[in-house]
Amino acid sequence: MNILQINASARREGANSTRVANSVVDRLKAANPGAQVTLRDLAVTPHPVLDETALGALFTPVDQRTPEQAARVALDDALIAELQAHDTLVLGVPMYNFGVPVQLKSWIDAIARVGVTFRYTEKGPEGLLKGKKVYVALARGGLYRDTDKDAQVPYLKNVLGFLGMTDVSFIYAEGLAMGPAAAEKGFAQAHADLEAAFA
Repeated sequence: MNILQINASARREGANSTRVANSVVDRLKAANPGAQVTLRDLAVTPHPVLDETALGALFTPVDQRTPEQAARVALDDALIAELQAHDTLVLGVPMYNFGVPVQLKSWIDAIARVGVTFRYTEKGPEGLLKGKKVYVALARGGLYRDTDKDAQVPYLKNVLGFLGMTDVSFIYAEGLAMGPAAAEKGFAQAHADLEAAFA
């Protein structure tokens, strides 16, 4: 098993989403001795946002790119190759203002490339990142699970599925800002979700 862990919190230390993601990876390693783990912490090495310069580089034919454009595309290429080389993906995702962090959105924008990780066919789009297992470790201050205020889970299901990653388990740690008792309950729920995912 080759595990790619993506920590999407803006915090380098003490992030609840990283704590939950670490527990997922620990559980995977316990069940799969010899598993290899690659860690990408987007707080330590944030990916540049998709802006006009990046779009210009991506839409310029390879043989016509300037050195600067080639270097910008190479940053995205590296993330795509990294993901392609792993069969298991663990995302540590905090909730920021009801959505995913900009760090994670920039990573998604980098790995979603037509003709490489998805393609359009006569029958519609087809994801090309198939056969991967995904665990999404969610950390929220409030309680949003299965409510209309949860914009993260529908978005992540859609974008991961669009890229071909349809085997997704969500691990919820919620109520983490609602006092010590609620936080303890939230982490206990995450543990229960994790065990259910492995059942």
